[in-house]
Amino acid sequence: MNAPTPPQTLRPDSATDAASRTRRQDEVVAALAKVLPAHALLWHREDTIAYECDGLTAYRAQPLVVALPETEPQVAAVLQACHALGVPVVARGAGTGLSGGAMPHELGVTLSLAKFNKIVRVDPLARLAVVQSGVRNAAISEAASPHGLYYAPDPSSKIACTIGGNVAENSGGMHCLKYGLTLHNVLCVRGYTVEGEAVSFGSEALDSAGLDLLAAVIGSEGMLAVTLEVTVKLVPKPVVARAILASFDDVQKAGHAVAALIGAGIIPAALEMMDKPMTAAVEDYVKVGYDLDAAAILICESDGTPEEVEEEIVRMVAVMEQAGATRFEISRDEAERVRFWSGRMNAFPASGRISPDYMCMDSTIPRKKLAEILTRISAMEGKYGLRCCNVFHAGDGNLHPLILFDANDADQLHRAELFGADILETSVALGGTVTGEHGVGVEKLSSMCVQFTPEEREQMFGVKRAFDPRGLLNPGKAIPTLHRCAEYGRMHVKKGLLPFPELPRF
Repeated sequence: MNAPTPPQTLRPDSATDAASRTRRQDEVVAALAKVLPAHALLWHREDTIAYECDGLTAYRAQPLVVALPETEPQVAAVLQACHALGVPVVARGAGTGLSGGAMPHELGVTLSLAKFNKIVRVDPLARLAVVQSGVRNAAISEAASPHGLYYAPDPSSKIACTIGGNVAENSGGMHCLKYGLTLHNVLCVRGYTVEGEAVSFGSEALDSAGLDLLAAVIGSEGMLAVTLEVTVKLVPKPVVARAILASFDDVQKAGHAVAALIGAGIIPAALEMMDKPMTAAVEDYVKVGYDLDAAAILICESDGTPEEVEEEIVRMVAVMEQAGATRFEISRDEAERVRFWSGRMNAFPASGRISPDYMCMDSTIPRKKLAEILTRISAMEGKYGLRCCNVFHAGDGNLHPLILFDANDADQLHRAELFGADILETSVALGGTVTGEHGVGVEKLSSMCVQFTPEEREQMFGVKRAFDPRGLLNPGKAIPTLHRCAEYGRMHVKKGLLPFPELPRF
């Protein structure tokens, strides 16, 4: 079977296509006006322009219509109406995604779930919370805090990103090394199929009836179902947490220290790395007192009982010292621990202060390759004539290089795209993957051709067809078509090996 083909995108410079788009818009608005109140339906450009992109602002599209349902029956009715008309639907949370996963379809409906923002219940005895998909990540921990509990996955955007978006992208965060990704902290996902039929995956129990499809839905980027409610695990707050700031005069030593820590059987609560340019950017922004002479800094955290933390701190310092650390600072209290982390937490806004735009990449490599990928990225800076600041979830090998550029300069944007693709595909060549927690979206479609064979991609489309035979949920995202990969392959790619790295990447 062939992959589902997304509806044809209209050419904006064609008067005929513009007229067709208007007719289609009128048809969709008329259908949705029967199931939504007037204030929950947007279609004028001045109202929908805020939905034209997610956090990846380099790529934009104008949605045909934006629907803002307030009840579950309204969501079901919108999906049923769109399915009857063959209209694509793109579900959207807070729009903080960084891969274009929530970018609208020009002939589709953007289904905003922002109004589903209620915490249904917190069960401290079962250590779980049931929340609607529009609830902010940080709000779950705030609600659980009086019970001495919290929700462990903590993306940098946790004050704004929603749990529905976390489920779509399988988000992680700085503490995912010890506590796991969204996948490891979700018990149940409830929502609707593309036809508007209620569906549930997983349960509050340790097992659930039927096929276990929860893991398939988490990380599926809104291509299989629309999530409306999530049951998450809660964990006890640690008695104490302390952080170490370790400086290294060489990035290779810092990379080897990460591998040595894990190799020693130590699983820190968090283990992050920043290179010298990133350290300088965040220090100028938040004035933490970071070592500006260091080639790289590791932030290593231990949590648990006071005795456990004290023992683990001693072990971590010994391992990093042997790996070549030149300086240590160890937090003495909670305020100092928070101060140590404040720079890392503000890496993205700090980068925004030193460049008009940045493109945040997201790939994952084996931990032992951290030093090598940093060396390669440094060479790429010269190759593409752009700066790059690096911040990593070092403990699990999840890279977040921030490529600095000016989006108003078309050539710089193009070079940033080439730079980003080079990082992704180099990660694959080193034994890694093109994404860790930001998803594929539209940003990494071509690089997916490098990582997966045509047979593997067809299997992915097979899962998609089982849930969405007509390919109407978030079409054109995450899985590249055979045709796209054939075109990309003619340029330069063969099984992730790049025989002519000096050639343009797109």
